[in-house]
Amino acid sequence: MAKSGSFQNDARSVDVTLDNGTKICLRRIRHSDRERIEDGISQMSDQSRYLRFFSGSKTMPPSVVERLASVDGTHHLAWGVVHMDEPDHPAIAAAHVFRETETGDAGEFAIAVLDQYHGHGVARILMATIFIDCYCEGFRQLRIDILQSNKKASGLVRSVGATPYALEGPVAQYNLIIEDAISALRTMDGPRAIQDVVAAFSAG
Repeated sequence: MAKSGSFQNDARSVDVTLDNGTKICLRRIRHSDRERIEDGISQMSDQSRYLRFFSGSKTMPPSVVERLASVDGTHHLAWGVVHMDEPDHPAIAAAHVFRETETGDAGEFAIAVLDQYHGHGVARILMATIFIDCYCEGFRQLRIDILQSNKKASGLVRSVGATPYALEGPVAQYNLIIEDAISALRTMDGPRAIQDVVAAFSAG
């Protein structure tokens, strides 16, 4: 298998199949996805929306949606997941990384998956995709803020090597070394689609 340093950053989309047979496409988010982003946020459960945005509001302010849609591929990387077996290919998940300084190698990471797709490996597949893309763009570590009550999210990031460095107050902060996370994801038993993502970024 290819080492992290041999990944190519020319992948724009990756078609994979979940272990349950569902066909999905992972692709870079564009500004034209603004409405999809709004729709996705509105489809999240109140609980999931609160855990992701630390807010109970059913809609996000336009400034938040605009920030999520403004992806430049260098300072803001974002990938979405669309369901290929459903009409109109609805968005079911998204992940974002914002570079913390203009030229630094650290970023802030966040991910969300619609409730009905939890437990199918979507988050891990999406994490593998955006982490590899981040590595290709010069990111080396990520900061992740998670509400202390969000045990599933903390368990997920810990499973790929994230370590806590601030656990006081309602929000826990984690640090993640991207290369270690990619290695952890590649050696997991599943989902199988992670290996397809690795292959897509290693081609060329």
